[in-house]
Amino acid sequence: MRIILDTDPGIDDSLAILYLAAQPGVEIVAVGSVHGNVPAPVAAANALRVLDVAGLDTVPVAVGAHRPLAQELRTAEMVHGDDGLGGQAGPSPRSVIQESAAEQLVRLARAHPGELSVLALGPLTNIALAVLLEPRLPELLRHLVVLGGALGVPGNVTPHAEANIWHDPEAADLVFDAGFPNLTLVGLDVTETARADAEWLDALAAEPRAMFASAMLEHYAGFYSAMLGVRAVTMHDPLAAALLCDPSLGTYRDVAVAVELHGTYTRGQLVSDWRTIADDAHIESEAGRGRTPVHAAVSVDADKFLTLLFEALT
Repeated sequence: MRIILDTDPGIDDSLAILYLAAQPGVEIVAVGSVHGNVPAPVAAANALRVLDVAGLDTVPVAVGAHRPLAQELRTAEMVHGDDGLGGQAGPSPRSVIQESAAEQLVRLARAHPGELSVLALGPLTNIALAVLLEPRLPELLRHLVVLGGALGVPGNVTPHAEANIWHDPEAADLVFDAGFPNLTLVGLDVTETARADAEWLDALAAEPRAMFASAMLEHYAGFYSAMLGVRAVTMHDPLAAALLCDPSLGTYRDVAVAVELHGTYTRGQLVSDWRTIADDAHIESEAGRGRTPVHAAVSVDADKFLTLLFEALT
């Protein structure tokens, strides 16, 4: 499996990179950074740092979109620390390439049609820009896995919106309308079930080979502990990486989706129609009408995933 990673590291993004690096038969071909957890240039530097920790010091990293398509830039250092890595960034890394993330994605997709999968762990600005540059992108990619949205559960930034969609709703809606035939959506409804508890975190901290990951997680656990009232961490991004590598970890339902762009209180909400037709009582929804359905993950084997993540980090 050959992967282009679009990401905004971020602590859990960094864990996803370390997870992928440990998987046999998986190659990270290139990385593009995007605004989100931190500004795009910081995200690119962090991606380089984590790749180097993982021994992938030849993987190219391109800086991507510096801001959303139609709103101001907002980042989340309060969650991930001022450096995005919980204080573990360290010295300046090697250099990024002189090409934007969207341009890199289009170039590689054209050069390797049907071979590359994209794992999008941040706002979808780069993917949207790539679609605008190359409308054939949906057919050129093998698979697109998107971490984002909240189907039937509350959001984590607003009562309705999940962070990655909320950071650039217009980009997300463009991507969901682009016609990707093999798009897997991993939302809060499943990632919130993949929560590492204090016992898991303590066991990881006792492993010398997991020193970097465990140090980052100390900051992350502090944020989650204040929010949840217990010492625990939700593993959003690593779960999306695991489902790309092994789809059998989850179960799925095909559903067309749209993004609310104009609601005063619901902007950034992922909208879909999960009703089933019962006699003539069902009135078809406008949400996602005419769009290619996405494969939305609806459940995961969280225990197996956390075991796989522990093994990868150690």
